[in-house]
Amino acid sequence: MATVIDGKLAAEKVIATVTQASAALESQKGVRPGLAVVIVGDDAASHTYVAAKSRMAKQCGFNSVQHSLPGDTTQEALEALVEELNADPAIHGILVQLPLPKNLDSERVTQMVAPEKDVDGLHVVNAGKIATGDFETGLVSCTPAGSMLLVKQALGADLSGLNAVVIGRSNLFGKPMALLLLAANATVTMAHSRSKDLASICRAADILVAAVGRPEMVKADWVKPGATVIDVGINRIDAPERGEGKTRLVGDVAFTECEKVAGSITPVPGGVGPMTIAMLMANTVVAASRALGVAVPKF
Repeated sequence: MATVIDGKLAAEKVIATVTQASAALESQKGVRPGLAVVIVGDDAASHTYVAAKSRMAKQCGFNSVQHSLPGDTTQEALEALVEELNADPAIHGILVQLPLPKNLDSERVTQMVAPEKDVDGLHVVNAGKIATGDFETGLVSCTPAGSMLLVKQALGADLSGLNAVVIGRSNLFGKPMALLLLAANATVTMAHSRSKDLASICRAADILVAAVGRPEMVKADWVKPGATVIDVGINRIDAPERGEGKTRLVGDVAFTECEKVAGSITPVPGGVGPMTIAMLMANTVVAASRALGVAVPKF
């Protein structure tokens, strides 16, 4: 049976480092890391995420600011707020919660956030820095950063000689994840919906990362014996065994069967999920440290 990688425990360690670095900034510079979260509209899931992020920011000792805007907010008003936050020296990290209402241009707003305050790691400048290996001034997208930390926890920092397969090529996750694996010396294959014989591609992987949004797509016979499996999927499926109308969360990997083949594997929930918010906090304290000319903590 595989070792189950505990994302909650790994996230707690990241948060402990963040909290320590935040306290050091306040004692050395008299400044707390400032994180501004902008949410537009009344999407229930988004409000749940934002509440969790705000709680964690306060726990880390940040100056946490939330801007909740009505669903009929105009593009101009939202852009004006982002510009205001870009110019505010007390704010070191800006996060615009996605998805935005359909009347707003999400990509335009995302690219308006100052790259050095882009704690979501979505700006093209940060994407370019990660692509060219500039981890000293770039900010890495939170979910890939968290996933990579779990890979390193299982296999060490140098992945030389290991084959990695990433299923999914999104700008949000797949592409940055592949670049992080490449930077750690893995030999990387990016697979996706148009890949031919996906199962055989996956069977060659020492590290298999699934991020496709299809419940339990990766089966045991896709997994190389002893491989490290990172499941980024979060899918809600019907669970009649729990009662009428009940649901449960599953990943993109059929956990119960793959656990018997893999060397180590992340569960859903409790794997990559907790790491995403933890790395958002890490990015914020990194951005604040850079802005204030203080040594950047290592994660």
